Amino acid sequence: MARPPALKLTEVLAEIRMSPSAFYRMRARGQAPRMIKLPNGELRCRRADLDAWWDMCERDTDTWR
Repeated sequence: MARPPALKLTEVLAEIRMSPSAFYRMRARGQAPRMIKLPNGELRCRRADLDAWWDMCERDTDTWR
């Protein structure tokens, strides 16, 4: 079975509504979704990794129950 294509960084940024600079700061702190660095230097994110990151963000809030 073929793997679904990984999301481009621009697609991730659009979905999480974040600027590139804020994303890179968050990534430097280890708080961003897991990314894959391609040989050409571009970043990609698997849908499962982005969904897991969303779940983690929800669990870290006070209103999550």
